Order: sequence, then C-alpha cells, then structure tokens
Amino acid sequence: MEADFRWIALTAVAPVAWGANYYVTREFLPAGHALWGAALRALPAGCLLLAAARERPRGAWWWRSAVLGVLNTSAFFALVYVASQLLATSTASMVMALTPLVLTLGAWALLGERPRVVQLAAAVVGLAGVALMLGGPGGQVRPAGVAASVAALLVSAAGFLLSKRWDTGRPGVLAVTAWQLTCGGVLLLIAAGAVEGPPPPVDGPVLAAYAYSSLVATALAFLAWFAGLRRLPAGTVGLVGLLNPVTGVLLGTTVAGEGLSVPQGAGMVLVVAAVLGGRRTPADAPAPDASCPDGPSPGAGQRGSRRASVLRWKDGKTRSGTQRCGP
Repeated sequence: MEADFRWIALTAVAPVAWGANYYVTREFLPAGHALWGAALRALPAGCLLLAAARERPRGAWWWRSAVLGVLNTSAFFALVYVASQLLATSTASMVMALTPLVLTLGAWALLGERPRVVQLAAAVVGLAGVALMLGGPGGQVRPAGVAASVAALLVSAAGFLLSKRWDTGRPGVLAVTAWQLTCGGVLLLIAAGAVEGPPPPVDGPVLAAYAYSSLVATALAFLAWFAGLRRLPAGTVGLVGLLNPVTGVLLGTTVAGEGLSVPQGAGMVLVVAAVLGGRRTPADAPAPDASCPDGPSPGAGQRGSRRASVLRWKDGKTRSGTQRCGP
C-alpha cells in the first residue's frame, strides 16, 4: 500500500504539470502557432532525454516509437495547444476528466485489466466533481476548443494504452519516452515549417514559457506518467490524471482571476477523494507463481532474487512486471 502511494505521488507530477501548462500556453505563448508550439515543446525534451538514455530503438521499437510519437506527442501536443488558446484555463483542463473512464474501459478491452467496482465508482465521483467545477465562473466553453480537447483525450488514451500493452520491462522508461518525444518532435518540426512558415518571435517571457512547457510539462511529466503506467493499473493512473483539472481551476482562480465558487470547491474535494479512493489495494497485487524458473541463487539467503518477466495474476491474466522469487 505504501509503495502504491509513492507511485501515485510520482505519477501525480504529470497531471499537475499539464494543468499548469494550460495556463502557461494561454497566457504566454503566441496564438496561431499550434504546430510550432508543439514542436518546441516536444523536440527539446526528446533530445534531452535521448542524450541521457544514450540508447537507440531496436527491432519493433522503430515503428512503435513512430506510432507513439504521433499519438502521444505530435497529435496530442498540437491539439492541446489549440484547446489551451481557445478555452479558459479551468475549462481546457477539465475536458480531460473523462480520462479515467476511457483508460479504465480501454485497458479492459486492450490489456485485459478488468475494472473493479471501486475504480468505476471513483471515476464517476471524479466526473461529478469535474461537473461541479465546470459550473463555476471559469467554465466558459467554445465548441472548437472542446472538440480539440476531446480529440486530444482520445489520441493520448490510445497512445498510453499502447505504451502499456507494448511494455515488457525493457527497454526502460527513459529510452521509450525519449524515442517517442524525439520522433514526434521531428514530425512536428517538419509540419510547422511547411504549414506555419517561420517560427514565431520570442522574448524573455515566451522563452521561459517554452522552457517550462518542454522541460517540466513534457520531459519530467512524461517520465513520471509512463513510470506510473508501468507500475500501476491504467484505471488508477487515469484517476490520478484528474489532478489536471484541479490544477487548472486553482491556477485559473488564483492567477488568472477567473473566480472560484462554492460548487467548484466541492468539486475539487470530490476529485481528490476519487483519486485516493480508487487506488490499487493489496488484493490487486500480483500473486507469485508457484514455479519460479529463476529461483534464488545459491547464497542469496532470504532476500531471494528478482526477475523481470510476465506475471500470472489471480484472475489468470498475465501482466509484465517484476516478481520476487524465493522466500
């Protein structure tokens, strides 16, 4: 249970950073340059992580990185940029509150992760909290912005589920994140030059905004998010994503002056309750297989050995992960 809280806390870095990025994009980055904004967000982050990973794709990971780069980076970042420019900070982040249900149901269909009743209930509670927050002063909606947010939700959910489906423990999170950000960033750079022409002019505040968007809301946030997807059920990660609208509302009210109503405050409480209530319980932990081909080596003692493999769970499904063999 304590380990789950640690992974949830790490994963929460991503939605908090993304929620803040809505405000940064809306207030500081130039409008009408969605492709350049997405490219300057993705490519520096990808190159930085690629330099740290110092590993290139092999085999199927060449085309997998391209697919994930399009879904999680190219399409997602461009759509989020458009949504951030068209919607209020709070509204732009709250559209993504459907993430828990989409990831939970998608993981059931694609990964065989059967949702628990408590997870579905937490997702409904979270949506109720988001509905309350949408009713506040910052809840103006524009159809084009909402459409961009919904499209961003769908492409990112597909990318996140494929990331989890293709995850076997190797290569590591750092390398996989670097490959897809770099691939997506290169595609965005080509598209931006062809469609939008020269990059927009920048000054000090705009440069700082790009730095936050790339280094914090992308490099750091995606590492935290994919690490959470590797260790936690997709539905639990989706619930943690509800901190995105909470961050958007808090920034919209405290910084952008959008105002905060009593229903919005109640909605935040419901969202936090959903995140905490829908976390994985000990009953969800993988049951060790009776046979462990990589048993404890001589002299290992009670510490046993660890192996990265495909685990067999109590429901008969298999998941990738780490199993301790021996006493």
